[in-house]
Amino acid sequence: MTGRRLLRIPNRRHSEGFVAGAGVAVLAGLVGLGGAEFRLPILKGWFRLPSLKAVIFNKAVSLVVVFFALIFRAQEVPFGLLADQAGIILNLLGGSLAGAWFSAGMAMRLSEAALDRAIMLLLVALAVLLLFHSVLTGGNGQAFFDAGWAQVLAGLAAGFGIGMVAAILGVAGGELLIPAIVLLYGVDIKLAGSLSLAISLPTMLVGFVRYSKGAAFSVLKEEGALLAAVIFGSVLGAAAGAMLLGVVSADALIVVLALMLMLSAYKIFKHTKGGA
Repeated sequence: MTGRRLLRIPNRRHSEGFVAGAGVAVLAGLVGLGGAEFRLPILKGWFRLPSLKAVIFNKAVSLVVVFFALIFRAQEVPFGLLADQAGIILNLLGGSLAGAWFSAGMAMRLSEAALDRAIMLLLVALAVLLLFHSVLTGGNGQAFFDAGWAQVLAGLAAGFGIGMVAAILGVAGGELLIPAIVLLYGVDIKLAGSLSLAISLPTMLVGFVRYSKGAAFSVLKEEGALLAAVIFGSVLGAAAGAMLLGVVSADALIVVLALMLMLSAYKIFKHTKGGA
């Protein structure tokens, strides 16, 4: 009897991982996000992964989801169009790669409580940004800076900050990258979405390589079956979310998701206080 139970428990956990991954990806796909910021609280709260292991697990899923999202979007935004904007990609990457490397190293040195506090604050910040996302991306082709050194330096600074956030949360950073691209370079929002994915992929890879030097990286082996289930669910969910575009009001959904982020941050705060 005990043997059968031991066999059933992992299977149920993996099924829950698939459902959680798919559900988050459907909702996030409707808004145009990767969903990693919503997945992180689930990994911590539902699957009880320690903070650093949850971040590394989240980053592994995000890498796969972003890769497929870039391919899915190629129908509407061809790779040739992205190549034409290589200057924007390289400008932001110059900062984001450094930010991801620095921040991942810092996260590995933080205590569980300190990392929880950092995650909580970033989730609240992303929730506020979500609520103002349409305001920030509402510009119509007007760059904040004229092309030149001011734009390059602003891009490096923005990239560094975004790379730090992406490394600490294990996210792609689209909520930050898309407004930054639109505001700094005056790019159309649809193109900005694909550019953000092209920047996110190498940025997350750098953070991933940095995390691979820490003991917590073992979570990918320990939770390999759960990782596969969450990735599979996330990819299918992202595709379903894209197909549902226009059926569900994205504006209403953004408010719901922002509130969910704030609730997740509050739960992490309570957990941090309880463990302090």
